[in-house]
Amino acid sequence: MPRIEVVPANTPFGERLAASFGYPLRGAGLATCTALAIAHYASYLPAIGMLANLLVWAATWRYAADCMQYTANGYANPPDVGVDEAGTAGWALTLIHLVAGALFVACGLLAPATLWLLVPVLVLALPAIDMSLAFEGNVLHALNPATWWRIALGFEGAYFIPVAINLLLGALIAVATLTSSLLPHFLALPLFGFAYTYLIVLAFHLMGVLIHQRHERFGLEPEAPKLAKAIGQDEDSQLVDAARTLAESDPTAALHQLAERLRKRTAPAPVHQLYRELLRRQGLRDDLLVHGQIWIAALVAQNEARRALGVLQECCTADSAFIPDDPRTCGELADLAARLGMERLAIHLGRGYLAHWSRDERAPHYGLLVARLLGAQAERRTEAMVLLQKLASAWPEHPLRNDIATLQRQLAGTA
Repeated sequence: MPRIEVVPANTPFGERLAASFGYPLRGAGLATCTALAIAHYASYLPAIGMLANLLVWAATWRYAADCMQYTANGYANPPDVGVDEAGTAGWALTLIHLVAGALFVACGLLAPATLWLLVPVLVLALPAIDMSLAFEGNVLHALNPATWWRIALGFEGAYFIPVAINLLLGALIAVATLTSSLLPHFLALPLFGFAYTYLIVLAFHLMGVLIHQRHERFGLEPEAPKLAKAIGQDEDSQLVDAARTLAESDPTAALHQLAERLRKRTAPAPVHQLYRELLRRQGLRDDLLVHGQIWIAALVAQNEARRALGVLQECCTADSAFIPDDPRTCGELADLAARLGMERLAIHLGRGYLAHWSRDERAPHYGLLVARLLGAQAERRTEAMVLLQKLASAWPEHPLRNDIATLQRQLAGTA
């Protein structure tokens, strides 16, 4: 089971606030915000455009409510899904916010003086309504002023934080609306949709943070720590602490403890990192490289290729000839290193691929990758041209033969 990232309930609000602005852009949050932004194009559909648009907004509020619940339960990252079904809370939140907006516009046009009464009521009540709907899904209960009072008392003075969040959200949405009017509607629609979704998710996440920090007052017990404990994450943390202490007197015994844990099931990064740290202290270079091969392959399989590049660089420091022992892993990391501008590492991996799997069908691809990187350096263009000549001779019928010939001509012309 993947590692569950948990946030302690006693984390200072200032620290949570600083990290919150990146929350909608992490993991599934970014994918969901993007999907919902693109889904706003459904409003162009003939006959059903308005209904489709309402469905998108309902899904947006439903996902925001899910984010609030996840945060209140102690999860650090956004939930994986939430756009496939709107749910009762999604429709209720959409309707209430639409009604609130309509009331604001109507009062502004017909009776501007009443805005002085309406705005404070909406600003103070909406956070309580949102939280009640997200957790209980009961519209009548959420609209009951007694519920607003109970929630506000539960937060005490901190209730003004979600109030301020809602005010800021409204101001930012107004700015986003004005800015979007400067662009063609076809372009402004998804940009506005993304900005609106981002802000809603951010606001609900911050309300979830406040609930998480005061969960005892609301009779809640965060789910994330319990689930993390059930899958052994707490045990791993305790193991790392115990092994680190033991290593001061008996590093070999500490290594055996960590090695036994690594053999059982997928271990979190701190276990691997301490194991490698102790191997380096003991000067066990060969064991360090063997572990590197295993962990790099596991990280790539878990879609953590960037972290795998870091482990790879450590291994290359210990052994300049080190490369992953699997062609798929080696190739994927070579491509990633090239995209990230890590030319030296990409060249090293590409050459390693050619040396170990010279007859593999992907070999010309990595040969081309190396040749392009070498050709970009004036002093190494001759080296690139020699490599291209070898590729052309070894793979005369390969689908990339035209790309090889084109690069040969380009480098020859440059020379």
